[in-house]
Amino acid sequence: MGEFDRFVEWLEEKTEDEARSAYSDKVVDEFFDPSNLERLSDPDAQAVVTGPCGDTMEIYLLLDGEVIRHASFMTDGCGPTVACGSMLTKMLRGMRLADARRLDPRQLRDALDGLPPESEHCSDLAIMTLKRAIVDRDP
Repeated sequence: MGEFDRFVEWLEEKTEDEARSAYSDKVVDEFFDPSNLERLSDPDAQAVVTGPCGDTMEIYLLLDGEVIRHASFMTDGCGPTVACGSMLTKMLRGMRLADARRLDPRQLRDALDGLPPESEHCSDLAIMTLKRAIVDRDP
């Protein structure tokens, strides 16, 4: 292993250690290994929202009637925004649209074992994008 490779490995470890000191293990795990991070080419519902912080979240839903069969997301945001998109899409699979409409940011934060106050806007953005996707899909 060359000097550059050792430096990159050290930097990755340091970044993860610092993240674990500020965020729950679930947030860090979802950020470093996100689920459902993909754009869908022909979704049944979708939305793109840019939050006040400047992060953009995209949500894509595949439906089977009123049930969410698959959900995915994309974002240009920070680690907590990635974690929120990842966790939210996992929560949505198999959920009825009526139940998804009632989700709130606190439920998403609870699923992640919390977010620090300065990152709570990330869960707000994810839920806002989900609700926009559902509303835009509704007749």
